[in-house]
Amino acid sequence: MNAVIATPAASPEASAAHHAALLCFETDCADVHAAMQSGAPGFVLLDVRGPDAFARGHVPGAVNLSHRLITPERMAAWPAETLFVVYCAGPHCNGADRAALNLARLRRPVKLMLGGITGWQNEGFSLA
Repeated sequence: MNAVIATPAASPEASAAHHAALLCFETDCADVHAAMQSGAPGFVLLDVRGPDAFARGHVPGAVNLSHRLITPERMAAWPAETLFVVYCAGPHCNGADRAALNLARLRRPVKLMLGGITGWQNEGFSLA
């Protein structure tokens, strides 16, 4: 027996619930790109890296707000129901997770853009 089949797969019902839940927490670069291209994405895209990294290149339309600076005072600039999509450098960085945690603790809706700026570039999308 190999490691793949040693633990049985979840039931289809449990699998559906798990993957539906993931989509509540995460989105991908292609979906963000398409939404941003629409002109009315329905969310604020936050680049939560530092200002130097943001200045070197960022997703067009993103707002730079380091995860360390997500405070009630700063977030008051947006209505309470605003959805935020956060990203950082990429899979090797936990800045987006920190930002998502900060936003959730402030009772703000949030999703993480999988892959961050690395994923964005891997998809062939340009930076501003």
